[in-house]
Amino acid sequence: MIMRKIFTALTAAMLLGSALSVQAQSDPPLKFLVGFPPGGSTDPMARLLADKMSTVLKQTIIVENKPGAGGRIAAQALKGASSDGLTYMIAPNATPVFQTLLYPNAVLRYDMLTDFTPVGMIASYPLVLAVKAQAGLKTAKDYVAWVKANPNHTTFGSAGAGGHTHFTGVQLGTTIGTSLQVVPYRGNGPMVTDLLGGQVPAGIMTAGDVLQYQKSGKVRVLAQFGAKRSPLLPDVPTLIEQGYNLDTGDAWTGMWAPAKTPQAELDRVQNAIKYVLALPEVREQLVNKSTLNPDFKPASEMDALQRKELQYWAPIIKESNFKPES
Repeated sequence: MIMRKIFTALTAAMLLGSALSVQAQSDPPLKFLVGFPPGGSTDPMARLLADKMSTVLKQTIIVENKPGAGGRIAAQALKGASSDGLTYMIAPNATPVFQTLLYPNAVLRYDMLTDFTPVGMIASYPLVLAVKAQAGLKTAKDYVAWVKANPNHTTFGSAGAGGHTHFTGVQLGTTIGTSLQVVPYRGNGPMVTDLLGGQVPAGIMTAGDVLQYQKSGKVRVLAQFGAKRSPLLPDVPTLIEQGYNLDTGDAWTGMWAPAKTPQAELDRVQNAIKYVLALPEVREQLVNKSTLNPDFKPASEMDALQRKELQYWAPIIKESNFKPES
């Protein structure tokens, strides 16, 4: 009799577990939209988060790449998604800030501040000023003296026209009193190649794209553009530390959802991001493999940062008279 009761209880537990498993498998998956192709920094970050967060949330997560137009295609897809808590977008700040300021709503077909709601900030990464090691420059002051004495050295490479690094260079020129001209490339890779070859005298880029060359002695990183030193570059001083009142901020990546997504779903996903970013294996992979600083900020802080950057860059972009390609 006792064995029969034990057997019955075990059978009931197995059936319940099986039912719960079937229910979990039948839950609709979450979708992370990424506006860039596989590779780079945004896509592997999204896939790492999807892998770890699926375990935390007990829900399948699919990463869907929608590359093109600086992330605008993914943002347009997010606007068209249902506000049911199943679709999110992971994007660098260039998408909500610079794309918003460069293109009218007729081109964007969305409004970052009204059509979307922030979920949380994921990572940050410093922008840096770098020169070829053979130039013999060691500080930002060396660079300023160099470009003022050599007008042919006033160009700088950027991963593209109309982005964070482009307008950071514009602001650097304003700060030092010497106009600097951008040489836009199709990505940081070709730009770094030309920097190493001497075809462009300086480059402004994300730290992850140049650190390996600094370590090998081929490139010298002269300064960071943020308000304080990034944990990724503890030995490289900021421009502010070197006497130049310029803080154009770190680049960063965050997550957004469609407007009117239930708060309970936003909180659930935000808490999962925070938990996953604290995992040692996640931090190790982001820092050592992707050169990204795990930098969680809740939705309210990310929203405040986004609005602050929109206010900061709007007059700078307007005054530059830069017109992007359609």
